[in-house]
Amino acid sequence: MPAGASRQALAERFAAVRARTVALAAPLSPEDQCVQSMPEASPTKWHLAHTSWFFEAVVLAAHAPDYQVFEPRWHHLFNSYYESLGTRHPRPQRGLLTRPLLASVHRYRAHVEAGMEQLMTQADGDTWRAAQPLIELGVQHEQQHQELILTDILHALSCNPLLPAYEPVDAPALRLATATPALEWLAGPAGPVRIGHAGEGFAFDNEGPRHTAWLQPYRIADRLVTCGEYADFIADGGYRRPALWLSDGWALAQAQQWQAPSYWLAPDDPRAPSSQWQVFGLDGVRPLDVHAPVLHLSFYEAAAYAEWAGARLPTEAEWEAACELPGIRQMNGHAWQWTRSSYDPYPGYRPWSGAVAEYNGKFMVGQVVLRGSSLATAPGHARASYRNFFAPAARWQFSGLRLAKDGAC
Repeated sequence: MPAGASRQALAERFAAVRARTVALAAPLSPEDQCVQSMPEASPTKWHLAHTSWFFEAVVLAAHAPDYQVFEPRWHHLFNSYYESLGTRHPRPQRGLLTRPLLASVHRYRAHVEAGMEQLMTQADGDTWRAAQPLIELGVQHEQQHQELILTDILHALSCNPLLPAYEPVDAPALRLATATPALEWLAGPAGPVRIGHAGEGFAFDNEGPRHTAWLQPYRIADRLVTCGEYADFIADGGYRRPALWLSDGWALAQAQQWQAPSYWLAPDDPRAPSSQWQVFGLDGVRPLDVHAPVLHLSFYEAAAYAEWAGARLPTEAEWEAACELPGIRQMNGHAWQWTRSSYDPYPGYRPWSGAVAEYNGKFMVGQVVLRGSSLATAPGHARASYRNFFAPAARWQFSGLRLAKDGAC
C-alpha cells in the first residue's frame, strides 16, 4: 500500500474509532457518566477524557510542536498509570471528578481530534514514521477503553436497585446461541508449537516475541460452558463444596457470599421478582438463557467449575494452539476465556521504548491471562495472540470458560 494511502487509512480508522466511543456513551445521561461504582472501574466521562489525554500526551506532545494543550491541569486528572508522564489523580477517586463538565470533556475530544487531523495530514515523512506506531497504539488503546465503558457502566447500573438497562428496555435480548450442541473434545496440537504474534499487523508488546512452547497431549472443548451447565454446578452445591475451590477463591467466595455468577438474579431476588433465574445485562433483566455462554465469572469460579466437571482450564499456549483446529467454536466474540496461565513475559520479551514502556510489562505479576474476546470487544480488535489479563477475583468483565483435559482423545 502506498505511504499516502496507508496514512489515509489510519486517519479514517482514527476517526471511526473516536466516533464509536462517543456513540457508546450516547445512551447514558451526564449523571450516568460520572459514576464510579468500585475502585477497579472508571466513569464513562473519565474514559472519554483519558483516551483523548493519551493522544495529547503520547502523540501530539512529542510530534506536533505547534499543538496547544487544551488544559494543562487536566493531565493530572486523566493520566492513568504513566509515571513518566507526570502525577495522577488517585484511581479510586475518579468518580469525584464532577468537574470538568461532560460538555467540556467533549470539547477536549474535539480539540485533540483537530490536532491529530492536522498531524496526520501535514506531518513530513520522518515525523510520520515516528508518530504512526503511536497513533496506531492510541487507536487500539481507545478500543480497549470502549470495552471498559461497557463493562464499567454495567457494573454501575447493577448497583442501582432499579436495575436500569444501558440499552433501551425494548432492545432484543443478547442471545449468543439458540441451542446447546453436545460438547465435543478435540485433540489439541502436541509437542513443539509456535505461539505469539507472527509479526504482521498490529500487536501489543506483550504478544511477542513469537516462540516455541512444548505441549503435552491434551484435549480441549469445542465450545464454551453454557449458563445451563453452570446452573447445574450451582444446583449440585458448587458454591458450598470447598474441595472444588482453590483456597484463596474459597475464602473470597465465603467473604463475599458468592452464590452464582455476577449479575445472576436468584428467583427470590426482590429487585426483579421471578420464579426462575434471571440475568442482568446491558439490555436489562432477562430470563436466564441456558444455551448462552456463562459470563461474569472470576478465575476462581471458572477453576471450581472445571474441577467439578472433571476437567481443567487450558493454558494460554494450549488455547492459542487450538485456534485453528477444525470444529473449534466460540473462540472470539462471545466471552473472554480464563486460562490456567499467569500473566508473565514471553521468553525474550522487551517492552516498547519511551512512555509506552509502561503499557503492559509492569503489570506482569499477580494477574491471570484470558484469551479470545467478548461481546463487548470492539469489532476487529481480537486476534489469536491477544493476551488479556485480570486479577483472579475479577467478575465484572464478560469472562467465561472453556474446558480442557490431559491426554489424547
